[in-house]
Amino acid sequence: MILHVKVKAGARKNELYQNEAGEWQLKIAAPPVDGKANEAIIAFLAEHYKVPKRNVTILSGHTAAFKRIEVEGVE
Repeated sequence: MILHVKVKAGARKNELYQNEAGEWQLKIAAPPVDGKANEAIIAFLAEHYKVPKRNVTILSGHTAAFKRIEVEGVE
């Protein structure tokens, strides 16, 4: 499965949701410093979809708010 999400790092809590326009958004508590937010995104999505962390890959947008993320093992 490929997710197209807008990420807000430094949020109060981790949360994945769809906004009123139907776009996926992800709030992550980790700060956007030294890749900590990307690591937190991978860990959060792995737990959310109940797959190992190695099955979650950020395909594009490593330093951007809009990211394309692949989650293997989920339909």
